[in-house]
Amino acid sequence: MNIQKIEQILKDQKQPKFRLGQIKKAVYQDGISSFSEISTIPKELRSVLEKEKILSFEVEKVLVSKDGNSAKALVKLSDGNKIETVLISPKVDIWSVCISCQVGCPMSCAFCATGQAGFKRNLTAEEIVDQVLFWKQYLKNDSARPLSCREYATSSPKGRGGILNNVVYMGMGEPFLNWEEVLESLKILSDPKGMAFGSRSISISTVGIPGGIEKLTEDFPQVNLAVSLHFSQDEKRDEFMPANKNLSLEKLKIELEKYFQISNRKVFLEYILFSKINDSEKDAKNLLKYINSFKKSQLLHVNLIRYNSTDSKDKFISSSAEQTVKFRNYLLENKINCTIRRSLGADIEGACGQLAGKK
Repeated sequence: MNIQKIEQILKDQKQPKFRLGQIKKAVYQDGISSFSEISTIPKELRSVLEKEKILSFEVEKVLVSKDGNSAKALVKLSDGNKIETVLISPKVDIWSVCISCQVGCPMSCAFCATGQAGFKRNLTAEEIVDQVLFWKQYLKNDSARPLSCREYATSSPKGRGGILNNVVYMGMGEPFLNWEEVLESLKILSDPKGMAFGSRSISISTVGIPGGIEKLTEDFPQVNLAVSLHFSQDEKRDEFMPANKNLSLEKLKIELEKYFQISNRKVFLEYILFSKINDSEKDAKNLLKYINSFKKSQLLHVNLIRYNSTDSKDKFISSSAEQTVKFRNYLLENKINCTIRRSLGADIEGACGQLAGKK
């Protein structure tokens, strides 16, 4: 929703200032999909506002996973570019939204469909927040099957059930390369009169951008931080993650040490396991060594993720379930906080690393 435009309309219509608060509550918190649904504002004003769209994009398609625990939306932006956003349910009736902050990604990680698709542009704060708005509206819908745009717009809001309580910036793009717009979106999401998410219900994932973590610490210290690590040796990280050449593991460590000094908050290290590339006992020992080099290593938590294939000619192979458990057990035995993260949405290419904005 374009707040500035709504403010101007209210000014032109000589409406009292509290009208904006009523509209923000109805859109951001109640999840209405049409201005005509806002019963707290005059009918005449509703008619004027109805000419405006709440969402800044069109939803071309929604795919729902077989188990019903995730859904992926293909979104067409006003300039024709396309992005994807994902809804997942790690627990019954609890939903998390995975949102994108860029069209594509300039990081070019070899194993990521988004990175391989290239970079086109940054998203605006409105386009970022509208992804959350869309899923909030979607959850109010009474059908559990994929909906066309027309069906979505006209279906009755009886409710799918469940609570939208987490937002993760883990979709397409690198948040710290679009920080001004991401920051503005964070303000809207965390505003008690906006989307009203608690800062600790929001997570930002980064591959590591010079100065990026410092910006988060200054502006939103209570937002959760996740680092896409994946390799604990510079040689391997350089090969598969070009961003490492700008922020080596040692430099990343220095930035995280500063973060710990100020926030004293846990950081999640995302570690995708690739067969015969980074899942051996030697790799586990290198990861252990890197974590133990931190002064506050107890604040680092490793999330192990089995690789999700991105196309039929994929040169990467996921580690076996047995090897994944073995890797985890080694870390646990050495007092490292570690979890095997269950990937949701792989059958609709909505899991980690699979978003590419393709129809």
